[in-house]
Amino acid sequence: MKFWGVAVALIAIGAIALFAIQRIPAQRPDIAFGPTADPELADPDNRLRVYPYDLARLEQEFPLTRAQMLQLTPGNLKSFTQDELDQIYGRLSAGPIPDGPFQGSLIFPRGGAQNLVPRLQEVLGGIGGKIAAEKIETVEKVGEVLWKGKSFNRETKVLRNFIEDLAVFGPLIDDPGALETAVVPRGGWLGWLRPTTTVRLMFPAKIYCGQSLMDGRRESVIIDYAYADELPGYQANPDALAGRNGLRVRDEIRMIRPGLYLGRAYTNRIFLLNFFLYNEEIANAGAEAYGTGSPVTEECWVGEQLRQTLLQ
Repeated sequence: MKFWGVAVALIAIGAIALFAIQRIPAQRPDIAFGPTADPELADPDNRLRVYPYDLARLEQEFPLTRAQMLQLTPGNLKSFTQDELDQIYGRLSAGPIPDGPFQGSLIFPRGGAQNLVPRLQEVLGGIGGKIAAEKIETVEKVGEVLWKGKSFNRETKVLRNFIEDLAVFGPLIDDPGALETAVVPRGGWLGWLRPTTTVRLMFPAKIYCGQSLMDGRRESVIIDYAYADELPGYQANPDALAGRNGLRVRDEIRMIRPGLYLGRAYTNRIFLLNFFLYNEEIANAGAEAYGTGSPVTEECWVGEQLRQTLLQ
């Protein structure tokens, strides 16, 4: 009996210690950024208009090195402002289309989830209020708590999202028993107590190379929910929520380094939030070769401007 008491105490202490570590801010890599606005551009008819810094010029003046990108992690990505994330994304290319399971987490603009509801309300007004207002809360909960990543099938060009808990959806799911499941690593300090968790595969989407809504100089990997109703396993409720008759979600991602992608989510072509996708096995296997300059597979159009990626 005494043994079990000691074991429980040790587990509790370990969990508390890991939770404390999780709360320590991740160290930001030393990355240079350009101005948030181009001071050389001005609109004589609208002095309040701000022009973003030109991405082609940014990439020429402040190229990211592979050493810097190896320092970017799922933890420290959340330490950057939205302007900085935009400038990081603009200096990336699509890389290979991912394949297999990737853990993920959202990065809300300006670091606050409270910005999500106003953005969704703006979109809802634009499509005639087809989505009930109460569903905004459902989407927010999915984003902050339930969404755990994505599963890519490069061969079929189909993706599904990892959803850990169905309780929040309630009657929105047509047939919960028909949902496919997968066992994936559990992130955060809870992973120390239970390394894996069972997720449902929901919200299917098509994958293809296409023009970035932010940076038209080169393509990104596009995750398109518009025609999800044509994909196997589609359920109108709740999958239609992300489709062309719902929020019209369209994601795009670019590779930071092997196993780590930075993404941008749009709804009705309005930027909503950032996210990252991470596969630890791929990251560990590809880090050394990437750091020594091995070429990266590019399955999407890289544009006419040669991307500068220095080794040091």
